[in-house]
Amino acid sequence: MASKIKPLQDRVIVKRLEENEQMRGGLYIPDTAKEKPQEGEVIAAGPGKVENGNRIELTVKVGDKVLFGKYAGTEVKLDGEEYLIMREDDILGIIEGAAKGKGK
Repeated sequence: MASKIKPLQDRVIVKRLEENEQMRGGLYIPDTAKEKPQEGEVIAAGPGKVENGNRIELTVKVGDKVLFGKYAGTEVKLDGEEYLIMREDDILGIIEGAAKGKGK
């Protein structure tokens, strides 16, 4: 699990949220043809960036559901799970009302 890695500065570890199986016109779309989701959950967050001797804390926190760019971050595989390590600047926004533990 990503808890074995502690991100530095303004980096976060995000796990992509998998979309449900897609069917178009009754045809199954294989995993290789699907686009990777651009939503994920923050699994770990760094302490923040230091500028002019002051630490600037991150806006996102563990458990936030976030939206990020299509090519954002660096993909890493840990214990068979895929994660993204990205800077907070790569995150486009926090999806409100979708925090961890809230029902659908």
